[in-house]
Amino acid sequence: MKHFRTLPALSVVIVSLWLFLGSGVASAQQIAVKTNLLSWAAMTPDIGLELVTGENTSVGFSVFGHKNPYGLKSKLVVVQPEFRYWFNGRPLIREYIGIAAFAASYDMTISSHVYSGNAIGLGFSGGYVFSLGPRLGLELSAGTGIAVFRQKQYWVDDNYDAYFFGKTSTVNSKGYKLFPVKAAVTLIYIIR
Repeated sequence: MKHFRTLPALSVVIVSLWLFLGSGVASAQQIAVKTNLLSWAAMTPDIGLELVTGENTSVGFSVFGHKNPYGLKSKLVVVQPEFRYWFNGRPLIREYIGIAAFAASYDMTISSHVYSGNAIGLGFSGGYVFSLGPRLGLELSAGTGIAVFRQKQYWVDDNYDAYFFGKTSTVNSKGYKLFPVKAAVTLIYIIR
């Protein structure tokens, strides 16, 4: 799998810093570790960290990916920062809205088509966190936004790379799509 190109990775770093630095600082910070149970069901391990940054705000960062889940030919790596505004006045409990970004690198075969490339996206998210105890919670969330992608797209037996003998193969498909930025049933453990 090709590494992230500089621009998408740099974009995610800039958005992450903007969300983190622009959110303020809380006097008694909470830190939570999270994992999306839907991702695990899709054999795509997921781990996230959320930091409370104010009375009504938090910043999260998740990483997930897979290689050949359920025997499918697929590789995926995604990083996803998110800024959240909590309506309850206390982060990590009840309802919120957020701004989520992501950067992805993928190489997958679906039916007889191969898609190999990178994508970045930005969108809105929302959700609700149910308290399961003093340190444990269950979050239901969803979101949608725009994904911009650059990829090589070809048939499985097309010998696409052979057309670029002595050169690197180029992107032949790029564009943007309305895309689900988030769909999650997340288990949350508040560290402190």
